[in-house]
Amino acid sequence: MKLSVIVPCYNEEESIPLFFAEMQKVNDELPLDFEYIFINDGSKDKTLDVLRSLAKNNSNVHYISFSRNFGKEAALYAGLENATGDYVTVMDVDLQDPPELLLEMFNKIQDPDIDSVGCRRVSRTGEPPIRSFFARMFYKIINKIGQTEMVDGARDFRLMTRQMVDAILEVREYNRFSKGIFTWVGFNTIYLEYENRERVAGETSWNFWSLLKYSLEGIINFSEAPLNIATYGGMLSVFISIIGAIFIIVRTLVFGDRTSGWPSLVIIILFCSGINLLMLGIIGRYISKIFLETKSRPIYIIRETEKDLKKLTIVK
Repeated sequence: MKLSVIVPCYNEEESIPLFFAEMQKVNDELPLDFEYIFINDGSKDKTLDVLRSLAKNNSNVHYISFSRNFGKEAALYAGLENATGDYVTVMDVDLQDPPELLLEMFNKIQDPDIDSVGCRRVSRTGEPPIRSFFARMFYKIINKIGQTEMVDGARDFRLMTRQMVDAILEVREYNRFSKGIFTWVGFNTIYLEYENRERVAGETSWNFWSLLKYSLEGIINFSEAPLNIATYGGMLSVFISIIGAIFIIVRTLVFGDRTSGWPSLVIIILFCSGINLLMLGIIGRYISKIFLETKSRPIYIIRETEKDLKKLTIVK
């Protein structure tokens, strides 16, 4: 039996050796052959050099280096597509995903009724308060307006059966949001709870705005509510305009037209224009997603793998 460990990496030269050392301890305690698949997502530091060295010294270490930064979602898909294990896990290289939890996860997934064991944080210690606040708000909003339920605090870190991984690979859309896809494909998933951990080395590439953009991607990919907002907003705008017109007519008949009508006209124009721009923006986001899907561009492009190491050695 084999376990494929998928590890996306972006500027993680310091974290990789620490991660691999911790995983080796877990490897010794599990009755599984480990297969490591590191994804170098266009790193600017020496991440690729570290992966080359690791693959050269360990036959079970594989890496895929992208031609540029395609994002974590592309890295996850590349790892899943190249994994050959009977079980597959997705982990962050910064050790915020505790490797020792794999022991309990493996024991639980032996139940034939369980297809996946995920992990969720019960605290956000070490995170900026504003980030924690918006993260909780995101889960509340997406679970109210979306058709796919997402667990608050759930990480990408999970152990999955081969069957579930094959189902995820059937979802070949270009615009990917893995947290939603993991849930959308179904299968029985249970969650282990743990306290938040901080990075062991390096700095996160996620800031407030990138997380906000990522959240918006999730809402658009798994909810039609924004389009409904555009529809109902347009109806509301028309209704308010009719009420406003009736009010102006009645006021003119009773009190006369003292202001010649231009203030009310300006307010109505500004209101309707603002509503139109907002709704066009919402619709435009969905159209942009359709545009990217119809292009049928590859989700990622590979520049190098560990299979090219021999060629590189010969060139040197």
